Amino acid sequence: MPAPVLPSLAHYTPAPPTKENLEWAPIPIIDFSEAHNPEGLAALAPEVCNAMRTYGFLYIINHGYTRAQNERVFDIADVMFTQVPEDEKKRLVADFEKTGSYRGYKARQTWDISNGVRDQIEQYNFHRAVIDPDLQVHARAMEPFMPELRAFTEHNHFGVMHPLLRMLAQGMALPDDTFVEMHDFDRASDTSARVMKYYPRSDEEESQTNNVWMKGHTDIGTITILWSQPVSGLQIMCPDGKWRWVRHIDNALTVNIGDSMEFLSGGYYKATIHRVRQPPADQAGYPRLGVFYFGMADDDAVLKPRLESPVLQRVGVAPRFDLEHAPTMKQYRTGLTSAYGVSKLQKKDDGTEVEVIHGVVVKHFN
Repeated sequence: MPAPVLPSLAHYTPAPPTKENLEWAPIPIIDFSEAHNPEGLAALAPEVCNAMRTYGFLYIINHGYTRAQNERVFDIADVMFTQVPEDEKKRLVADFEKTGSYRGYKARQTWDISNGVRDQIEQYNFHRAVIDPDLQVHARAMEPFMPELRAFTEHNHFGVMHPLLRMLAQGMALPDDTFVEMHDFDRASDTSARVMKYYPRSDEEESQTNNVWMKGHTDIGTITILWSQPVSGLQIMCPDGKWRWVRHIDNALTVNIGDSMEFLSGGYYKATIHRVRQPPADQAGYPRLGVFYFGMADDDAVLKPRLESPVLQRVGVAPRFDLEHAPTMKQYRTGLTSAYGVSKLQKKDDGTEVEVIHGVVVKHFN
């Protein structure tokens, strides 16, 4: 049977990978080729759980998309920035301060970074269902690619996130579907895909922000999937307190734990602080195009530790809030999304900036 003919589009050519001698974070690499059978999943679970306890980050290879499919995803992602007229983008801007959702466009210079300098990040968030006008209306230029985008969100959700959720449950000696049941594709939540484009900044802006493009933070949701791209910029804070770079691996995924999984696991799994900074000199002047899938638990899921876990009963719980007043996923998501980059933060003596969202102390690292 012949392969379907895909709509044509321009090929996006990213920057060459950096050749600079950067200090790379020692993030584990997980081969997902056997993750979809029970024996293979069980064999991978200890390695995945250890990575998420130690670093909160891991790489995934052999995840089910070919290199050609990967490149096609980035080709489509670039359409959302280069082929959509500015007036159409403005009509589709996300009113995240009002709705607590990033669904739609975010224009450059929306968020405060430091010393009055605002971001140079343009992004578009789209609901995982994609082809549903009741959930989201998209730009006309995206219409030919909707089936591919729907297949992409399903691959992230079922092919990558669900196996990881099963492994994380096994690591806590919980039933395999404990976390999967809280991540239903068809239920209300803001699990979504994002395309994000960082544009180069002036020397003055770099000086005023100490080269930081996005402040150090932890993610809101449970699991974040980043499709690796060659422009270096992402750094994580390692267990020794030092910032190190995240390496680009061709056709790999970079996966990290977010706050909500840290809450659900009672601190057993780690939401690692990460940031984006100016790329190395040999990549200066290139835009940085990113593609993400942000996993969120169902809106009504209470982000309370699963105390029935024999592992938590043995090692104890490290909560970040009063367990009697644990927020739901919707409360935490909408509270943090509506405030990020626009609320006034309280500066601490250690250099962090702090806000409180539904009883949770949220830190930002500049």
